Amino acid sequence: MSLAESLKPHLPYLRRYARALTGSQKSGDAFVKATLEAIIADPETMSDGENVRVQLYRIFAGIWESAHVGVADDPDDNTAQSHLNAIPPISRQVLLLTALEGFSVSEVAKIADVGENSINDLLEDAISEIDKEIRSDVLIIEDEVLISMELQQIVSGLGHNVCGTATTHKAALDAVAKSKPSLVLADIQLADGSSGIDAVKDILEQISVPVIFITAFPERLLTGERPEPTFLITKPFQPNAIRAAISQALFFSTKAQNAQG
Repeated sequence: MSLAESLKPHLPYLRRYARALTGSQKSGDAFVKATLEAIIADPETMSDGENVRVQLYRIFAGIWESAHVGVADDPDDNTAQSHLNAIPPISRQVLLLTALEGFSVSEVAKIADVGENSINDLLEDAISEIDKEIRSDVLIIEDEVLISMELQQIVSGLGHNVCGTATTHKAALDAVAKSKPSLVLADIQLADGSSGIDAVKDILEQISVPVIFITAFPERLLTGERPEPTFLITKPFQPNAIRAAISQALFFSTKAQNAQG
């Protein structure tokens, strides 16, 4: 198998991670592009016999850590940067690598170039800062009852308020009309055959709100051919993945800062 073929299946998920880390598709994709350019320039950075995905993320981490650039696309908007400063970059990386990307402790240690014994402390640092995050109103768009209930428990357990639930496109818009959420969790396939993507598109025409997509079909969104969600969780999910995504989404939300003020 060629190097390009071995990397291809991992790129959609690296883009997902990059966007969660930086808070935007533009910035995240730029770092992924730089990572691929570095590998093309020096293919020997990818060692034979080692875990390809771990090596890919390790190279990405080195480039991201050395860049020292702000994360907000808008130079007049420092909201994202000020939120991110609350969590040390290394702790944030460790949280996302474990909760969102599902790497083991030993793999995270290789990617982030830190000792395995320090991983738990870094996670605790990130989680403690998350717990200090502002409380928000959350709309859940999900047609599977058990998953919706689990999401409600996770959201409530984090101290946020579930302001509404919906199983269809129309119900989602009705819920937004009744209570303007600060965050939306959305599946892409809904009960009546309608699209969660279309529902979110219509919601965003009414209000500015961060969205986390939760889907069993991430490949439908991670195509690299059109605007893609910054925050995407794959089913079946771990509660910590939802927790990490909520934290990151709120970090990058100007609405969150306005609610706090």
